[in-house]
Amino acid sequence: MGRTFIESARRRQIVGAAIEVIADSGYGKASFARIAKQAGLSSTGMISYHFEGKDDLLREVVTEVLRVLEEYTRPRIDAETGLRARMRAYIESNVELAAAHPRELAALVEILNGHGDGDGEGEGGGGGGGGGAEGGQVGVSRRAVLERQERVVREAQADGEFGSFDARVLVTAMRGAIDALLVRLLREPGADVAASARELADLFDRAVFPAAAEPCMAAHRLPGAWEE
Repeated sequence: MGRTFIESARRRQIVGAAIEVIADSGYGKASFARIAKQAGLSSTGMISYHFEGKDDLLREVVTEVLRVLEEYTRPRIDAETGLRARMRAYIESNVELAAAHPRELAALVEILNGHGDGDGEGEGGGGGGGGGAEGGQVGVSRRAVLERQERVVREAQADGEFGSFDARVLVTAMRGAIDALLVRLLREPGADVAASARELADLFDRAVFPAAAEPCMAAHRLPGAWEE
């Protein structure tokens, strides 16, 4: 049987409070007591009623954060029709999350650093912990995205649209650069996020495309390629 409207609303309230607590206090201090206080609940029992435990709550937090972040990046990417433009939109929209959704992003980074993403990656990508279920969810999603992007790059190389380089190195470097820049921007509130996004996009554009290359029009095989 599905949840009632009130139950769903309460779960959203708790998840929202958890995001705020994790963003403010860090993963290690995100206790049920702090979350209950942030949510205005009378006791931690309300959280235990709606979630089986902290891992269950954190899974829901990660799911919600990824949904919010994707809602921001996907339209930017889907609005472009060429591979070159889509790659730029992917980089810029991901970096601009530091300004558009700093709270959600900070919470996600805290969870990944505190619990691990199941993928053995570094700080921005979520190194650290023991690869818990909610971190593993991100790790699986990340691997799928990188593998899809790698296939697109190889197809573009075969068509002569990209130069000669290791496709896996490119997509790994791109994701790693985005993650590292996001962590830095979150720690520097006064930083120019838009300028940083353009600079990183320019960097990869120069690395990938020959100086005289025209933006390619390969939209027929691009859907889903450059997205979070």
